[in-house]
Formats: sequence, structure tokens, C-alpha cells
Amino acid sequence: MTAHPLLDVDEIPGTEPYLRTVGQVFRSFREQDSGCLSHGVRLPDGTRWFVKEATTDRGRRSLDRAWSFHRTVRHPAIVPQLHRITVGDRRAAVVMPWHDGEILYDRTARARFHALPLARAHHALDRILDAHLAVEAAGQVAVDLYDGAFLYDFGAHELHLIDLDEYRPGPFVLTEDRLPGSTRFMAPEEWRRGAVIDLRTTVHVLGRTARLLLDAGPGEDAFRGTAAQLAVVERATCAEPGERFDGVRELVEAWRAVS
Repeated sequence: MTAHPLLDVDEIPGTEPYLRTVGQVFRSFREQDSGCLSHGVRLPDGTRWFVKEATTDRGRRSLDRAWSFHRTVRHPAIVPQLHRITVGDRRAAVVMPWHDGEILYDRTARARFHALPLARAHHALDRILDAHLAVEAAGQVAVDLYDGAFLYDFGAHELHLIDLDEYRPGPFVLTEDRLPGSTRFMAPEEWRRGAVIDLRTTVHVLGRTARLLLDAGPGEDAFRGTAAQLAVVERATCAEPGERFDGVRELVEAWRAVS
């Protein structure tokens, strides 16, 4: 059997130079605040892969955390990390399948998504919710989930979740001043040192996801869902964790009962 040039190698001298010897680097993402750089590579057999390399200590910690997460959580919507490579001076890189799509953090892509038929938006949201049932079942909590993690393929009308690098086992106590994340999605406790981060925090970010994906535009001026769905969102995003749904399954059941 022929060795796979990406999945059967354990150590390489440098990510980009190596990738150019085994295939075509057709896309690079160099300016990443995560402390990583990434490349899309097309192999001679036509398969495409996404390779992400840590370039800072922060990036290395993030990839280490993500590697552990992907060993415990599997879902069709979550793009998996399939292989880990040591690069040069002991930096880490991971290999993932490439998926087409646009990041919904981009304003143009987000506007296109908001213009889709409502059924398409519901399908995408349901895929995110279903993926987080698997996250909950694995004892993990969502950290730094926002529309930069939503990769939407407007041709296939399929959504994938990427860059879930900050997800971690929960509950845990926040030992920093804040967690990484977008202010549009984060729960109040994610800004308080000493706060408990648990499934109710995940419920909050999923509630914000529902609110923003079903919005008619960028300003949250018009919700395209029903009044009953908005009530579920409002409970999920209560400022006080004890007033939210207790977990993802309870949230999903409430959402699906009104959808």
C-alpha cells in the first residue's frame, strides 16, 4: 500500500516547504490571531487537505487542546483533526479534510446567509445544535464559538464547524480575566475570573447562535423566527446562568418543540 504523504508522516522540517513537495498549496492563511498559520493543499490524486501549524506558544496550547477535543468528539458537522505532525523545532501541525465554503464572520457571506430561505437557515442551525449534543455527551463545553467557526457551503447548502480549538472538558472555574471569544456570543460569566463555566454557558452561546443566524440583517433588528422560538432564545441567553436551560439537550428539545 502506498504511504499517504500527509497522514503517514510524523515529522517534517517545515510545513509549507514540505507541502509543496507533495502537492499544490492552493490557499494560505497567514495572519491568524490564534498563533497558527494554515494551508490548503491539493494532492496529485485530487484530494484536498487543510494543514494548520502552531507558530507561537499560544498556538501550540490551542492545538494541543483541540487535539484532545477531537479525540473525544465526532460529528458529521465538526471537521475532524485526523493526524498530527511534528514540524522542525518541535512545533505541532494537524491535518484535516478540506471543505468548501465561506466563513459567516465575513459580512458579505453573512448577508448572503441572511438572504437564504428560512428553511436553509433552520437546517444550518439544527446541524450546529445537533453537533453540540455530541459535545455535551463527551463532557465538553463550548469556548470561543462564534460565526468565525461557521463554514457555510452556499452550493451544497451545508454547514461545517471549524476551529473549535478552545473547547475543553467542563465544568471548570475561570482562572483568567476572560475567556477568548466574540462579545456578540459570549455569556456574562465568561468575563468573570472565578466564574463556573459549564453547559449553561454552552446554552448561552447556542442561544446567541440561533438569534444571529435567524436574524434578517446585521443589527438584530428583525428576527425571522417565531415568537415561540424567540422565547426559547431569550431563556437560553438569560444573564443569570440558573435561569437558562440546564444543558444542551434541554435547549434542543425546547427548540425542536417550537420549530
